[in-house]
Amino acid sequence: MAVPMILDCDPGHDDAKAILLAAADPAIDLLAITTVAGNSTLEKVTLNARRICAVAGLRDIPIASGADRPLQREPRIADDVHGESGMDGPAFGEPDVPLAGEGVVALMRRLVDESPEPVTLVPTGPLTNIARLLIEHPEVRTGIREIVWMGGSTGRGNTTPYAEFNALVDPEAADQVVRSGVPFTMCGLNVTHQAAVTEDVVNRLRGIDSVLAEVCVELMTFFAGRYKSLFGFDAPPLHDPVAVARVVDPTLVRCVDANLVVETTGEWTSGATCVDLHGITGRPANAKVAVELDVERFWDRFIEAVRALG
Repeated sequence: MAVPMILDCDPGHDDAKAILLAAADPAIDLLAITTVAGNSTLEKVTLNARRICAVAGLRDIPIASGADRPLQREPRIADDVHGESGMDGPAFGEPDVPLAGEGVVALMRRLVDESPEPVTLVPTGPLTNIARLLIEHPEVRTGIREIVWMGGSTGRGNTTPYAEFNALVDPEAADQVVRSGVPFTMCGLNVTHQAAVTEDVVNRLRGIDSVLAEVCVELMTFFAGRYKSLFGFDAPPLHDPVAVARVVDPTLVRCVDANLVVETTGEWTSGATCVDLHGITGRPANAKVAVELDVERFWDRFIEAVRALG
């Protein structure tokens, strides 16, 4: 049976690919796409969600616009990585995919309440929307199967020495969600860096010979250029679809149980995800933490999703 899922994202090149995998893979029943300010402003990431859905022919999945800033902090965007539009590369036209008539929190609450099965939430941006849902409607926790987040890291960060971007933008929200008691899985940089967009991956996409596949190639080409100049990567990592892949097939992303704490006050470490992989603190495990990606099977699943939508 397909897993009912809500994808909360901030498109973003890799978020766009997460949308495609979630929408096309038969293991997932994508109930809605919700957006949050992160990689770019809320207005831009919401437009980008509509753009990628229009290209992919996804017109029956509700899209709702959510939080335009973190719970407590000033907004922070990643235009150095994703460009002025938040999803630079292809020349997108005006999307013909409308927004839903509900706000994100109301939509999430309704979908969770109406679902006959517990719903999985997959946030691939800052956790602001998810935190707001849990704060404003704590009763929905019983209807959430799990939260699978692309964010954080078991090691170093990519925006500060110890903080990954999604965690750094709203660490207070991440802290709230981790401590909520809802089953939580973290797919951090340590595992998403294994999803490298190699030349072979790009060639496989080109071989599909569809408009959507070409858009994917153009997005990845722009993303590769930014990652090369900023981080020196020969092949950029495709972060966000890894969290979706964990829901598609848990054997694609191996996890371990560990204690996870989000740093909110450190002068140099705010946004750090402190993962006790070796049990040295004695604190009980409160999260599943991704450590290994089955790279070949991951790319097979993603390529097939693009082919199915093309």
